[in-house]
Amino acid sequence: MGPAGRGATTIADRVVAKIAARAAREAIGVLPRGGSAPHASVVVRRDAARVSVSLELGYPSDLARQCLEVRSRVIHRVRELAGMEVPEVAVHVERLHSPRTAERDRDGRRLR
Repeated sequence: MGPAGRGATTIADRVVAKIAARAAREAIGVLPRGGSAPHASVVVRRDAARVSVSLELGYPSDLARQCLEVRSRVIHRVRELAGMEVPEVAVHVERLHSPRTAERDRDGRRLR
């Protein structure tokens, strides 16, 4: 029996989401003080994954460059590890962390 007759490998959406979140973490490098790790959600159709990544970044920094690096890394790693094309990566910056906000967080005051 040939390979096509033995079945197919299916990769769960949550696995692709974990790959994408890890790739985003790799792309941003050091997490900002008080920041949380990126998380991702995906929609997989056939061999393509549409990815949405939410993350927190340090400020001031080149936000556009960091978002571009996240997109590129997610596309590369999902293609490499899951064998899927990634036609869309939406990057959502949920929070910016500056030295001033870190100072306020240390004092116990919550910022809104």
